[in-house]
Amino acid sequence: MKRCIIFILLVFSSIAIHAQTLMITDIESGEPLVLVTINNHDGTLIQFSDINGKADLTKFKDQNWIKISYVGYKNLETSWDNLVQTNFNVSMTPSLNELDQVVVSATKWSQSGRNIPFKISSIKAKDIAFQNPQTAADLLGFSGKVFIQKSQQGGGSPMIRGFATNRLLYAIDGVRMNTAIFRSGNIQNVISLDAFATESAEILFGPGSVIYGSDAIGGVMSFQTLATKFASDDKRLFSGGSTARYSSANQEKTAHLHFLLGGKKWASVTSVSYNDFGDLRMGSDGPDEYLKKLDVVRQDDKDVVVVNKDSLVQSPSAYSQLNLMQKISFKATEKTEIQYAFHYSATSEYARYDRHIRYRNDQPRYGEWNYGPQKWMMNQVNVLHTGSGKFYDHLVLRLAHQAFEESRIDRDINRPTRHIRTENVGAFSANLDLTKTIGTNSKLIYGIESVINDVQSEGIDEDIIKNTSVKGPSRYPQALWSSYALYASYDHKISDKFMIQGGARYNYFTMIADYDTTFYPFPFVQSTLNNGALTGSLGVVYRPITSTVIMANLSTGFRSPNVDDSGKVFDAIDGFVTVPNPNLRAEYAYNAEIGIVQVFNDRVRLDGSLYYTKLKDALVRRPFQLNGQDSIIYNGEMSKVEAIQNAAEATVKGAQIGLEIKPGLGFSLTSSYNIQKGEEELDNGGISPSRHAAPNFGTTTLSWTKKQLTIALSSMYSDGKSFDELPIEEQNKPEIYAKDDNGKSYSPSWTIFNIKAQYRLSKHWDINIGMENISDLRYRPFSSGIVAAGRNVVAAASVKF
Repeated sequence: MKRCIIFILLVFSSIAIHAQTLMITDIESGEPLVLVTINNHDGTLIQFSDINGKADLTKFKDQNWIKISYVGYKNLETSWDNLVQTNFNVSMTPSLNELDQVVVSATKWSQSGRNIPFKISSIKAKDIAFQNPQTAADLLGFSGKVFIQKSQQGGGSPMIRGFATNRLLYAIDGVRMNTAIFRSGNIQNVISLDAFATESAEILFGPGSVIYGSDAIGGVMSFQTLATKFASDDKRLFSGGSTARYSSANQEKTAHLHFLLGGKKWASVTSVSYNDFGDLRMGSDGPDEYLKKLDVVRQDDKDVVVVNKDSLVQSPSAYSQLNLMQKISFKATEKTEIQYAFHYSATSEYARYDRHIRYRNDQPRYGEWNYGPQKWMMNQVNVLHTGSGKFYDHLVLRLAHQAFEESRIDRDINRPTRHIRTENVGAFSANLDLTKTIGTNSKLIYGIESVINDVQSEGIDEDIIKNTSVKGPSRYPQALWSSYALYASYDHKISDKFMIQGGARYNYFTMIADYDTTFYPFPFVQSTLNNGALTGSLGVVYRPITSTVIMANLSTGFRSPNVDDSGKVFDAIDGFVTVPNPNLRAEYAYNAEIGIVQVFNDRVRLDGSLYYTKLKDALVRRPFQLNGQDSIIYNGEMSKVEAIQNAAEATVKGAQIGLEIKPGLGFSLTSSYNIQKGEEELDNGGISPSRHAAPNFGTTTLSWTKKQLTIALSSMYSDGKSFDELPIEEQNKPEIYAKDDNGKSYSPSWTIFNIKAQYRLSKHWDINIGMENISDLRYRPFSSGIVAAGRNVVAAASVKF
């Protein structure tokens, strides 16, 4: 009998202890919410939920007022007695007021979006998991606010508000990815990032040069990778996940694994992903000009043109990729944390598809045109410190070294010489960022930055018949590019309804380049560049009522000339060659924007923004002379000489509109639409549409969530461009466009429909299945070299542990 009583007491005791552990989940998906804040009325008690959505509320016993809050969700106000009645289980409802989201990209520090006078779009971890993007470029495209151009399957060049390539900035965990060889032509560096290892991504629209420096003219894409997590008690933390995925349009086979280890002092996260993509299949319904009718194969030491067995298959376009990430964190003291991160990405060699469909005399021009393996490695050390408040409240020192390798391999059809151009960039950076609260209504964010890029370029010409090789001209000079900057940003809350933010940055940049005159008669063997740039921003946020937000800002951005601008030798178009020009200065962007967000009954959210950007002293290609000659021999062909010059002005104006409706019962409707029109000045004084101003585009999604199941039907769409609406440069690329009734190139409009579903089989297992481009439309996004995927069935299985 005594043992029985003891047993009953132990059971009730364990129930009581369990009842004091609060479980917090998302009301729609049932997923646990991490780092939810729980506090009492006077703030003397505070607790956070752990990685499993649980929080120990023992010290809150008998409290009459308990607040549960989480960014992006409606606040809950309850009491201890009410929690007892719910068995200490609460579900939180997402809020439509996106300005309450935490954002990082605006200042590199986590802060509420309600205080940001700029438009920022966030892509959350659950959105990434549901969409299952094949690459980081696709991840951005699914947002509906970034237009993605692809020259080949192993590509993805974002376009934002009429700007692209080296007029946009990429940041990974606060470190700039842009290098001194980021070019004005389409780039694919974003695919080096692993979508599986991305915890969240943010897009800051408009100039962001005050915080990020050169290149942040059209916007900033900030990626936060998987973070380490410390254990909240003596029990070690261990969790992770794995995913396997297959896609039918390119026979994709992908595997991913990540796991976290956490103690009170040490924590780590490890991530590994491997992708194998076959040749991409286009849709069956669309322009015949897009069909891949011919292939080039090597037979008996000759290039032979053969009929493609399946003209819907874009051969060659296959490639594979490996991504690795390792992070380790050490909590040295209560106020100091040291973090180390290692990132590595490497692709296989892959074809530049748009060059394989370039013809001369009705025959393919090239026997081969490939990018060599694209490699990226970053070692990063962060030191985080909480100060006493005298000079700073929080400090982050970021030290990083990145190594980039890229190469180009091309050979004209039935020519023995294979041209191999290889570039290696060592990028060293140091950032010191600090925050200081001033009084109760103001905050100062300030810092310094140093960036050094060491560019090494090599050229090799191989004779594939004789199996010999000799030194060839390099794509770039051997160069050292440096940037040094200091910045400050000040936020001041004038009242509960009105906030103002201003900032300024001074950047000093230098470049020393050594040229090899063995192959080209450059009139110089060395060039130097020393210049500075001052930029600033001023913005206001006005909230007349809690459901209305009005934002406005004036900002400037700049891009300093890099090695690609001043030192490149490259044929952009047949019959033309771009040569070095050391006499360049920075280009400046001047931007004005106004935006509004209106929430109706927390069920409908409408937002819109208007912007205007003027680019002065734009770095553009223009006719040039080399030693008094307007044409030189390049790769055995007489070519007209061009060079990058500060020779134009450009303007972009547009609007972004967003709508989100949550009528209840798990339904949600979201839609975004982007309007942009860009113009740039020509050499003859005329005006051409801007190359990187995409057609109007958008996306609409209707989704339904009920506990373990989420289903979404979405549409992605884009306007077209007639021949006269195409930029002059694009009019000279007939191989990538359809033909109108007059035989002229044009870019057709398109609309595709997708359906996707995610089902949680258990606490540990999820399955995703979907069909993209249901109608099997054959379409090519504006300016893209490769045709988009046709009907594509995607299936994935994920396990969490």
